[in-house]
This record gives sequence, C-alpha cells and structure tokens, in this order.
Amino acid sequence: MNQSEEPAPETSGGPSRRDVLAGGAGFIAAVAGLSLLAPGARAADAPRPHILYILADDLGFADVGFHGSDIKTPNLDTLAVGGARLGQFYTQPLCTPTRAALMTGRYPLRYGLQTGVIPSGASYGLATDEFLLPQALKSVGYRTALVGKWHLGHADKAYWPRQRGFDSFYGALVGEIDHFKHEAHGQTDWYRDNTLLKEDGYDTELFGAEAVRLIGDHDPKTPLFLYLAFTAPHTPFQAPQSYLDLYAHIEDPSRRAYAAMITAMDDQIGKVVEALKARGMRDDTLIVFHSDNGGTRNKMFVGEGAVAGDLPASNAPYRDGKGSLYEGGVRVVALANWPGRIAPGQADGVMHVVDMMPTLARLAGADLARSKPLDGKDAWPALAAAGSGREEVVYNVEPTQGAVRQGNWKLYWQVVLPPKIELFDLEKDPSETTDLSAAHPEKVTELQERVIALARVMAPPLFYAAALKATLSAPLATPAAVLYEMGLEDD
Repeated sequence: MNQSEEPAPETSGGPSRRDVLAGGAGFIAAVAGLSLLAPGARAADAPRPHILYILADDLGFADVGFHGSDIKTPNLDTLAVGGARLGQFYTQPLCTPTRAALMTGRYPLRYGLQTGVIPSGASYGLATDEFLLPQALKSVGYRTALVGKWHLGHADKAYWPRQRGFDSFYGALVGEIDHFKHEAHGQTDWYRDNTLLKEDGYDTELFGAEAVRLIGDHDPKTPLFLYLAFTAPHTPFQAPQSYLDLYAHIEDPSRRAYAAMITAMDDQIGKVVEALKARGMRDDTLIVFHSDNGGTRNKMFVGEGAVAGDLPASNAPYRDGKGSLYEGGVRVVALANWPGRIAPGQADGVMHVVDMMPTLARLAGADLARSKPLDGKDAWPALAAAGSGREEVVYNVEPTQGAVRQGNWKLYWQVVLPPKIELFDLEKDPSETTDLSAAHPEKVTELQERVIALARVMAPPLFYAAALKATLSAPLATPAAVLYEMGLEDD
C-alpha cells in the first residue's frame, strides 16, 4: 500500500458527523519449519515448490474430520496431521471477492469487487489491469493450470482464465452450476480452455480426474501451479448415489447430500495427492487448502436455487456464515502441507487470503513489480513455523458496512439504518457473543477512522451498477391474471 492509494488515518478526536455521513455514502518461516531445516536456513533458500492450491466452495468451518465432524474427510485429515492446521485464516465473506483477493494480493475494495458476487447476467469482471498470481508464476517458468470454478468474469473472453495467465483451464466460469448437467439457467457452462464443452459426469469427479491427468502428463523438472477450485459443497446439494448411501443414516436430505459432496471432494483430493506421489513430485509440492468463505447459514446467500429445510453447514464455534462479516463468514477451515518444509501442528498466526500471492511469489522467485500496491504480506513464517502473522485484517469495506481487526480487537460497523456498531475481543471471545463497544469508545473511534479512510479510497462496487442496469432494463411487470379474476385490477 502507498499513500497515493490510501491516506493515513486522521488523528482527530474521532469521526465527525460529516465523516460518518461521508463514510456511509462513500462506502454508496522468513524461516521454514525451524525444526526441519538446517539452522539459519531461509524460506528463500528452499527449492521452488510445485504448488497445489485447493479451494472448496462454501465449506463449513466445522465440517471436516480434523475439526471433529462426523463427515468423513480422511485425505484432508491426513494432510492436516502432517502439515499446519491454520486456525486464523481469513477470506472475504463471498466467492468472487475471495477469488479476486487470491489472484491479486489486493483487497477487492481496490477494484470494485467488494460487494456481492458476479451474477450470471452481469457483464463485468476482475479488472484486466490487475496483475494476477498465475501471470507472476508463469513469468518465472511455472506451468499454470486452473481446474474447476473461476467466477471472476464470464461475459467477455478478456476476463477468462486463459487470458489471465493460465496455460490451461477446465471447468466452469460462473458461480453456480448443476453438478451433473454443468448448466446455469439452462445454459451449459463447461469449458476446456476457451471452448465450450458438452460432457457428462459429476463435476467433482471430473475435476479430480483432470487434475490427475495434468500431473501424470507433467514434467517434474518444470514447476507446476495447479489451482484446483472445486464447486463442492456449493448448492445445489447433489452427489452420486454411492456417496449419498454413505450417509443414509442422515434423515435430512440437504445435510445428507452436503456431507456426501464433501466426502466426494475429499476422495478426489486423495487421488490427486497419490498422483503427485506416483510422479515423484509429492515431497516437492506445497499444498494449500481452504474454503472460499464460511458455510452458508443464511438463505439470502444460498445461491440461485431454493433449499428446503435447515441449511446443513456448521461454522462452529464461530458466529453466522457465508455473506457475513462475523467470524463464521470469513474465518475458514484451512491447512498447508509441504513435507520437510512446513512444521506439523496448529498454526494460529493471523493470515488473510491476500497474503497468498506475495507468499507464493516469493517461494517461486517471482517479481511482483507489475502488481499494483499490495495489501498482502509474506505469510511464510506464520504458514510454515507458526509465527504470529499479520496485525490487521480488513474484513471488508463497502457502502453498507465495514469491519476491521487490529490485534485482538474487531469492529463491525453497519451503516445502513438501523445502524449497528459492535466491538469484540477475539482472543477472549472468538464466538463474538459480547459487544464491548460501550466499554471501549476510544477503540471504537480508532477503528471507525480506519474504516472511513478505506471508504474514501475504495472503488465503487461494480455489483450495484450491474444490479441497477438489470432492474431498469427488466421487462414490464404486470399484475398476475389471478388479480383480474378477483376483480382487483386497476381502473
């Protein structure tokens, strides 16, 4: 970050009425595994790794075996036991913003993707003047591949993965598809590179097979960046019958299918790891796994299809879920595994998904001079050797709300009426049960100033312009025929 992009917070006694109103409208291991490396060895001295970056879609924090779930995830559990279990890994609260933050190393508020997701009917995407992670890795000799979900722009080919640094792409461009038909709104959304593809099969299994194929065909002498972005367990809740049968004891059909989707994904992850071993690449591969946001607990964020009954995801012990700036929406299940380089155990240093670009670029020896000012920081000490991580997390800043964390203090500020301001001590109260704003007004003021500073420099959310355009261009709404039959039509 530099001063031209983000001014330093003001040092007045607190935000004025003008500032608050303007804020509301302006919103409208440097050491790797110390016990495992030679004394004094630095992360930069390690060989450039192959990188397998696995993203789950709407996975609940509690819904993996190594967090105590009854949902079977033996392959993820093995990676977690042999690697670092990341206890304070943060993302954005929704899909598109998280993926954008990963690709750019910059908060989505910088380029207008901080609000919502890119809808199926929208024409915008991740700005083409942003320098992306696959471009950086490709520039230093990496083979780059995306298998799975993109959701960073679909209406113009300039936004597509092959045009953004990926040597190959196999999967879906939009946010939600039928897992068997590979359709969104009745239209096929399934591609190999830039070519529309008609293909049968369960998408999770197809993604796994493609990843295995890529690894099997890869020359281990060339570094590989494989971004494996599953659509599981995002709605619609669908799975092959064999996986549904594993959970026949679960009465609720949504939770049965949700659990089946997670286990199906875990099976494919196991196959991909085995493919790395068979190719002699496993010991040289850094594997990162996390969800794009918390599991869905509010039907407002369930997706484009209806879901009957209770939502099955659990983010325990954290509050709320997908779409929310409470911890359950943004503190996600995560792990990192690199044999001999990442110390096994619990790593509770604070990390954000924006940190992954500079971290991976440094390990790869990539130059980020073409990037705009980064929000991400090199998280290798926290990732590999359980260091303390970052001091600040910007959860999000947008026209209606903002949230930031500094140290253990977190401010959540809802600006729309009725306004809400909450302050939490996350060290003592990670479940956000006790609002401390009244007891610590000076901390509230300090963190509000930070939110206002960010709001003043944020890009306007692209989602709002697209939503307004869609509303104004929609067909004329007319009364239903039943109103005429009841004699209720206007005179």
